[in-house]
Amino acid sequence: MAKPSFTLQDAEVIQQDRAYNGFFKIDCYQLKHRLFQGGWSNPLSREVMVRRPATAVLLYDPHHDQVVIVEQFRVGALAANDKNPWLIEIVAGIIETGETAEDVAIREAKEEANCDIQQLLPICEYYPSPGGCSEKLHLFCGIIDTSVVVEGVFGLAEEGEDIRVSCIPAKQAITMVQDGKINNAASIIALQWLALNKSDIQERFSQT
Repeated sequence: MAKPSFTLQDAEVIQQDRAYNGFFKIDCYQLKHRLFQGGWSNPLSREVMVRRPATAVLLYDPHHDQVVIVEQFRVGALAANDKNPWLIEIVAGIIETGETAEDVAIREAKEEANCDIQQLLPICEYYPSPGGCSEKLHLFCGIIDTSVVVEGVFGLAEEGEDIRVSCIPAKQAITMVQDGKINNAASIIALQWLALNKSDIQERFSQT
């Protein structure tokens, strides 16, 4: 892999202003950065949606080879005129001040899916939309026991959450990615990771 060409010091913020300060925040940047062929870019104007880092966790039972999926309304899909803005996803939540990514995985698994995580396996960290959003997402696999999972509707009413929870075979969930029925990044990445690592995870936890 090629060595990264630049670091944070190779970009210069000329001016930064808060343009919107609601539930989401938008900052306007005037900036410049070094160029691959040498020198600096002209000053650029960029808008960034400022979001806190977040956690998403794929809840997986290696003994029964099942995953827990959640379904909920997503306004972004509505704004994109998706024919069905109720998306099938994995559990996720924003990391609040004082929390770790692992704390949020455990908290959200309980709030959104009424699941207790036995062990967390890190998958990766990534930027969902770095061209215009500051959010960084921490992705995990959470080992659970689906024999004690109660399917139904969960979530926090005070946050407007209305989340339907289901347990399905892991093979079915992976097929839903292939068929386009699961169409959000965190769920796709996590289930593709599971497809590659499922046998190793099952062997590992068969000994526990």
